[in-house]
Amino acid sequence: MFRTALRNVLAHKARLLMTVLAVMLGVAFVSGTLVFTNTVSDAFQNSSAKGFDQVDVAVQPKYQDSEGDKVGKLPDLTQAMLDTAGKVPGAASATGVVGGFTAVADKHGKLVGGDWQSRGGNYWGAEDARYPLIAGHAPHGRNEVLLDSKSAERAGYKVGDTVRLSVDGPVLTPTVAGIFTTDDGNVTAGGSLALFDTPTAQALFGKKGTYDEIDVKAKPGTGQAALKAQLDRALPAQAKTTTGKKLADDQAKMIADGMSSMKTGLLVFAGIALFVGTFIIANTFTMLVAQRTKELALLRAVGASRRQVTRSVLIEAFVVGAVAGTAGLLAGIGIGAGLRALVGSFGGNMPDGPLVISPGTVAAALVVGVVITMLAAWLPARRAAKIPPVAAMNSVHAKATTKSLVLRNTIGALFTAAGVTVVLAATTMDGDSGQAPMGLGAVLLIIGVFVLTPLLSRPLIAAAAPLMRAFGIAGKLARQNSVRNPRRTAATASALMIGLTLITGMTVMAGSLQHAIDKMAASAIRADYVVSMANGSPLSPGVAKKLAATDGVTASSPLRNAESRIDGKTEFLTGVDGASIAKLTDLKVDQGSFTVSGTRIVVDKERAEEYGWTPGSRLTAHFEDGKAQSLTVAGIYDGNDMIRGIMLDDAVLTPHLSHPADMQVMVKTADGASTATKDRLAKALGTNPAIKIQDKKDLSDDIAQVFTLMLNMVYGLLGMAVIVAVLGVVNTLAMSVFERSQEIGMLRAIGLDRKGIKRMVRLESLVISLFGGVLGIGLGVFFGWAAGQLVGTKMPTYELVLPWGRLAVFLLLAGVVGVLAALWPARRAARLNVLAAIKAE
Repeated sequence: MFRTALRNVLAHKARLLMTVLAVMLGVAFVSGTLVFTNTVSDAFQNSSAKGFDQVDVAVQPKYQDSEGDKVGKLPDLTQAMLDTAGKVPGAASATGVVGGFTAVADKHGKLVGGDWQSRGGNYWGAEDARYPLIAGHAPHGRNEVLLDSKSAERAGYKVGDTVRLSVDGPVLTPTVAGIFTTDDGNVTAGGSLALFDTPTAQALFGKKGTYDEIDVKAKPGTGQAALKAQLDRALPAQAKTTTGKKLADDQAKMIADGMSSMKTGLLVFAGIALFVGTFIIANTFTMLVAQRTKELALLRAVGASRRQVTRSVLIEAFVVGAVAGTAGLLAGIGIGAGLRALVGSFGGNMPDGPLVISPGTVAAALVVGVVITMLAAWLPARRAAKIPPVAAMNSVHAKATTKSLVLRNTIGALFTAAGVTVVLAATTMDGDSGQAPMGLGAVLLIIGVFVLTPLLSRPLIAAAAPLMRAFGIAGKLARQNSVRNPRRTAATASALMIGLTLITGMTVMAGSLQHAIDKMAASAIRADYVVSMANGSPLSPGVAKKLAATDGVTASSPLRNAESRIDGKTEFLTGVDGASIAKLTDLKVDQGSFTVSGTRIVVDKERAEEYGWTPGSRLTAHFEDGKAQSLTVAGIYDGNDMIRGIMLDDAVLTPHLSHPADMQVMVKTADGASTATKDRLAKALGTNPAIKIQDKKDLSDDIAQVFTLMLNMVYGLLGMAVIVAVLGVVNTLAMSVFERSQEIGMLRAIGLDRKGIKRMVRLESLVISLFGGVLGIGLGVFFGWAAGQLVGTKMPTYELVLPWGRLAVFLLLAGVVGVLAALWPARRAARLNVLAAIKAE
């Protein structure tokens, strides 16, 4: 039986090629994902580990938790602590570290590095072992800076050049005093690093006389654990110590965890491609077994048992799966390398490192390829073995019994009803609690529709009859062929249905969310512009002052956040310009008036309900300086994702802050939003690449960017599932042509020309593809609506928006898939020799 199975595989190479391709694509996606994520994770971990080479023990401030009326804070690491750390017996040296966001502009004014990867720090003394100089000298004073070699090369800077940079808003123009090399993982990943002398860095990053961290290097012969113990005894309780090894391990774990979510997301789409491929494999083996019914019956007649027949088909599946798995692994390695190069070409931050092909990746590719293929082939093999030899010899086709069809339809109806019920129930739940039931309901519904697809195929395809009549006898035959074997048609259409369900659902969600965000921005903000740092870090208070003094600005207000304690709970207050905030926002007031003046404040509805506040309620806020302030609620407004919380006058809040900083500045101008106005504001701020000046459209686009990015990824990744679905249609039609060779020969003999045969096969493919497309788009719209109901519980402006244009494109795409998939099978059918086809069995 083993030899028989191998001969069958070798005898029908072309017949199994599409199956191999379907499995190979899914396996390639899995192995490519594993290679890419393992490579990136390994590169980041190695790069990160190098960054801790000069650190044996790191001393960091220990956060003091909030309790009672006391606001939690991060204590300072003082010069005295640095001196103490350097004097412990096992310490060779102690270095004070200060750092923060520092945007460096190239000679064309563009940001070097990414929004989050642009960093600044301090250069320690005349020589810093962490950053070896390759040109120039150590920086001295506010007018000198060092640049890392990669950033200097990208931006075209050399020693002596003037560079434009920003830490928190105002533009600085120091001279490049020197260029250094570094193993800092942030820099090797594409970021930038600018270094100042320590006093300058402390002043720029708001750490005057203090440090963010103290890095201690051990003397030869002193271990990290021993040095840590000495520092713990010498330093005060507000300092915590961590060994360099622990820091490197924690960083590696954090990187691995971050890559894990990316890996999971990519593997989900690989699973979808494999799931779609499973239909194709099962379809292929069903037709292969049907075409070899007499052959299998003869094997039974000469003594082969049912188990041996089943085993023969499964051996074929094993060989196919092993070949596909090996080919998929090789393709996946190429995909992994390509993804890494693609990320780099789009400006992604990717450290250098070798391509990682782990034993686990190799094993996963082979196991997935073999297991998926054998599972898909098991049911056809079992069904073939059950056919009695005499019955099989008398009939090529084993038709499904009425009992089996009734059972299938009953199961499908139960799954569909359960899925719809669970999804509808989930839409009535809270956003978070409804997610799991929604996912369960979606799975049940998709399974139910898949099981019912043979039943649905007849009425839906029959609806296309009027259109098919326009193509004459070829159209009539195509419609009849497409419903002749409902199970085969269903399995072929389902592959396309699943891909289009996900694409449509995500498109509906993304379009509705974009509309909701646009509506939120338009309804909540009267300001023409919102100014912020590119990476979301705080702005210098000087930015708000410059904007207020700019020509054409009629109203402006900073949004200055500060932590406080109210009734024993931590609350963040937002300081605003009380005289201007009402002109810059358009928030619906539920109770009282929108008045922010002196100690009168406004709060959002959610917090008012939590604390039981109403207009006139008095509360006491405790600030970071230990002082308290009595405040009165003037009004309660409807908050949203853009504006919410407790607003009070900036004049009341700022005196309690040691380092005032603004998250945003809202600006209204006399001329409204325009390119000229935006340029005027940018020029007033020194044309700073670190600062974003956004109008309402920019704000909504910025918020929706994550959804757009996700949607584009979904389109790209699900393209794999669509390709697999195309292969499925090609495979089905090719085998259908082979199976109907005698019938096609008879049609040719009685007068149907080659063009008519081609048209018949193409129309059959088109009908099957459009059937899958209609089901997929219908399910996708339903899931998009249902998921939107969950989102609507947290976003009042959300409403369903159907992107009719894109839905039409998706349906057109399904039709194109059908036409393209039919090209080769139609040509093959038309080229059949009439006499040979009539004589075929």
